[in-house]
Amino acid sequence: MVLACGTAVRLVASPLAARIGDRRHALRTVLVACIALGGAAALGYLPAYGFWALLGLTLLHAAFLAPMPVLADALALASSRRSRFEYGRVRGTGSAAFIAGVLASGQLVGGFGLPAIVVSQALLLFAAAGAAARVPDVAREKDEAKQDALALLRIPTFRNLVIVAALVLGSHAMHDAFAVIRWSAAGIGASTSSLLWALSVAAEVLVFFVLGPPLIARLTPRGAIALAALAGIARWAVMARSTDVAALALAQPLHGLTFALLHLACMRLIARTVPHGLEGTAQALYATVGIGSATALFTLMSGVLYQRWGAEGFWIMAALCAAALPLALRLRS
Repeated sequence: MVLACGTAVRLVASPLAARIGDRRHALRTVLVACIALGGAAALGYLPAYGFWALLGLTLLHAAFLAPMPVLADALALASSRRSRFEYGRVRGTGSAAFIAGVLASGQLVGGFGLPAIVVSQALLLFAAAGAAARVPDVAREKDEAKQDALALLRIPTFRNLVIVAALVLGSHAMHDAFAVIRWSAAGIGASTSSLLWALSVAAEVLVFFVLGPPLIARLTPRGAIALAALAGIARWAVMARSTDVAALALAQPLHGLTFALLHLACMRLIARTVPHGLEGTAQALYATVGIGSATALFTLMSGVLYQRWGAEGFWIMAALCAAALPLALRLRS
């Protein structure tokens, strides 16, 4: 219940913070405040004990952390347009830091116990708040942020983009929830499972840093999104039919296409189609209302599918990607 409530509050907090940032011309200020308050909420876990204390802290923690990627992406895209740097390098750095964080957290827990995670997260968040304060804010005219957020949903490209991203990224739900259970039941050990996960994250970093930008330039964002949907069909088909380690080792790097390439292409289209003054709101609708809601729904659905059909349920995830393909081909920039 605690974890579910934390997920639910994200669906509200992220769009709310983004809209406040757009309306007040203060995306950076809201981002810095959310990061700092998230660090303070994290420290509250040290003395917390009992259901109600943990529930209250989790709601606060989730509410402050949820807007961070949304606001950061909006600021990064705005800066990339002005300074002409590659947005994928920013996101790729985050993915690489995630790998380093996973490795470091294991060492910290081994040496100092679980409280080390709380302290280290709080310190990193406070440092991130200081770094975010140096990020250029979005420059805009005074009346730009007064546009109705519903204007975004009246843009066909943006509307279709959210649906496509929800289908393809939401299709990852069954993999995230049941891949290791499936592999363990087939006799694949924990170390091998870890290597398979590492392959997917390494492919993600490679696409963000190296392969993604030239692929999008050659295929156009629409073509790159269609390729991501095709990769999703292939990836979930392998998951449905095989537990052979060699086959899985070939399928896992497709995460670089099904997630990283899709996200990069979506960011390009959002940057081209969203009116100024709605950058934060657009990111919130894309990431939280669209993808977040779809992921929550498909995660719930995947439990029923796996209980009834086992790995054959991955065919439903492949069908979601197939349903996204015609919508992807209709996208325009």
